[in-house]
Amino acid sequence: MALQSLPGNFNLDRSRNATVQVFEHLRDLIVTIALEPGTVLARQQLAEYFKLSTTPIRDALLRLEEERLVDIYPQHLTRVSAIDLASARQAHVLRLSVELEMAHQLSKQRPPNLDGSLSDLITRQQQALERKDLESFARIDLEFHRTMYAAADIADLWDLVRRLSGNLDRLRRLHLPLNSKARRILDDHSAIANAIAAGASDQAREAVRHHLSGTLSEIDALRDKYPDFVLPPPG
Repeated sequence: MALQSLPGNFNLDRSRNATVQVFEHLRDLIVTIALEPGTVLARQQLAEYFKLSTTPIRDALLRLEEERLVDIYPQHLTRVSAIDLASARQAHVLRLSVELEMAHQLSKQRPPNLDGSLSDLITRQQQALERKDLESFARIDLEFHRTMYAAADIADLWDLVRRLSGNLDRLRRLHLPLNSKARRILDDHSAIANAIAAGASDQAREAVRHHLSGTLSEIDALRDKYPDFVLPPPG
């Protein structure tokens, strides 16, 4: 599948590293499925879009390859990879382990202002759902979790989890429009926030476990619906 043009706009911030900005922009397009698996990413075409030399383009693509989001065939082509289930499952284990402990700690510590911050994010997410604005809904979803990581003073772990979650996030993005998934996410966020506010550690942990298990339990259905997007299991 040839790349016709990149969706959205890009404005280079001269105060920041160009490679990082190209990487972030392409990664966001891949994770949100704006760039579908199989899309060929031609360096010269990307250089013209970003108005940069091919050097930061090459370096950004190498970083995407490290995250298993693109396949690079030297001297041939680079294309958006199919979703790697092994990578998604490993990210799920990491995220679940961290967030179960995080929910426990937050329930015990109950940091000031966390209840209000989470409540505000849930309200904004509800409004996005009512507008059927799934892009904003997904962004607020990430902000909800990032807020808890920051409150638990483990923001560096949030950055680590994000770096390893590209394939998991692609699965979640495919799942989001299906089977009232967005409504279930909103309900789960309310359950997590309410349990933390009540200092109910066991309930908070169970709400987190329920929240993070949904997408991987639907792998077969997602593979059937998007057969060209998801790699078959090994063997």
